[in-house]
Amino acid sequence: MPKKVDPELKARAVRLVLEHRQEYPSLTAAVAAVARQQGVGHESLRRWVAQVEVDSGARPGVTSQESEEVKRLRAENRRLREDVAILKAATTFFAGELDPRSR
Repeated sequence: MPKKVDPELKARAVRLVLEHRQEYPSLTAAVAAVARQQGVGHESLRRWVAQVEVDSGARPGVTSQESEEVKRLRAENRRLREDVAILKAATTFFAGELDPRSR
């Protein structure tokens, strides 16, 4: 299970990368320096920065809001499928109880 990172630390690290990006030759160098300074993994920080860029529209991709909606809809779909399976089983059971041939 991934460990939870303090949202304030995450926001501060992303903000530092975005603010000091021009001081480094590449985004990778900026991410590595800030990750070392803040004590977070450079790959995690790179993904956080990329997601912030997607959410702001600076980069193409699936926004956090869209991702959450898909997650919610999948959970709802799973619950509805379970409900349908239960109703089918109950229908089969009660249909058998009412069938005069089964007596």
